Amino acid sequence: MTFALTPSSRRWLAALTTLATLGFVGVAAAADIKLGAAEALTGPAGQYGQSIKNGLELALEEINAAGGVKGNKLTLVLEDEQGKKEQAIDVVKKLIFQDKVLMLFGPTLSNSAQAADPIAQAAKIVVFGTSNTADGITSIGDHVFRNSVTEADVLPETLRVSAKVAGIKKVAVLYGNDDVFTKSGFDAFKKALDAMNIPVTTTETFAKGDVDFKAQLTKIKASNPDAIVLSALIAEGAPIMVQARGLGINLPFIGGNGMNSVKIFDLAKDKSDNLWTGSPWALASQTKENQHFVVAYTQMYKAAPDQFSAQAFDAMNIVAKAIAKIKLTGNLEADRSALRDALPAVTHVGATGAFQFRQATTKDGKPAGYDAKQAAIVSVTKGGKYSIEK
Repeated sequence: MTFALTPSSRRWLAALTTLATLGFVGVAAAADIKLGAAEALTGPAGQYGQSIKNGLELALEEINAAGGVKGNKLTLVLEDEQGKKEQAIDVVKKLIFQDKVLMLFGPTLSNSAQAADPIAQAAKIVVFGTSNTADGITSIGDHVFRNSVTEADVLPETLRVSAKVAGIKKVAVLYGNDDVFTKSGFDAFKKALDAMNIPVTTTETFAKGDVDFKAQLTKIKASNPDAIVLSALIAEGAPIMVQARGLGINLPFIGGNGMNSVKIFDLAKDKSDNLWTGSPWALASQTKENQHFVVAYTQMYKAAPDQFSAQAFDAMNIVAKAIAKIKLTGNLEADRSALRDALPAVTHVGATGAFQFRQATTKDGKPAGYDAKQAAIVSVTKGGKYSIEK
């Protein structure tokens, strides 16, 4: 038995087919998943923010080329917070309330994160730091995540290896005293030096934006240390190294996270040798995951990656894994909450090695946000390259 379609039935069937093709009438359609990033793309912190931007965009391109997340394409709304606290606050508000992103990466500096992350916490949206290493950032709340290993975790290992290899018995300390990150680095260095019973010959300070460090370096030289422990961002750290070499101070520098960038070779040039830093990532790491990242990054940007691009690359992949674990409903509040709940259990092996989260606590011991649980690799600069030391 057969049925003939009337002209009106044919029109109805054609319309139904069109609706199905467009993703209605029971046919699932892929959608964009909007993520945000508040990074310092300009200003003194721009060298970090540009590397982070590159790492995020490389990972996003690879994820989307492989089919996205459950067929959904990831998109990135990127805003320049200029490394300034006030700008970071404005940018984070825009991403959350105007752009309505699912989650956001950044801000770049710990100073900015300390100011802006409470906004994300109050809005109950994940804020994921890829370069914040100061103490206290994840104590802000349970929506604050980072895959950047804290100075408190990295610096003791950096000191241990550099002291052993370079025969360091006593050090001078130089740090920025007006920045959350550099002050936190100083605290971590001081604690590690005390634990290792390494005497400090003198402690000198500087402020962000300073350009002349000769007075501090002259005092350091007179104290006759074996090395200089330096907690600085690279904008001040690179000229400190240049001016030290100009004064005949050819001692090792032991730096924190802020000094661990290939930009040191551009800024300090031949004065950049003998800088010791620690990080879960090293350019020379021979794991297949890191070699893939290094090759892909170099091909895309025609330059070598650094710690900050590697951590950003891994962070995007970690977030993509978490998104793959949840069912997106289109209800932004519910989807943000589901992502927050899925993220702590994500594990990943990437450019920076094996990664998992560990929960941080507030000062009174209450559960808070999530830090990275990773081992540090210690490297030293030689001839314009980082070499791994053990």
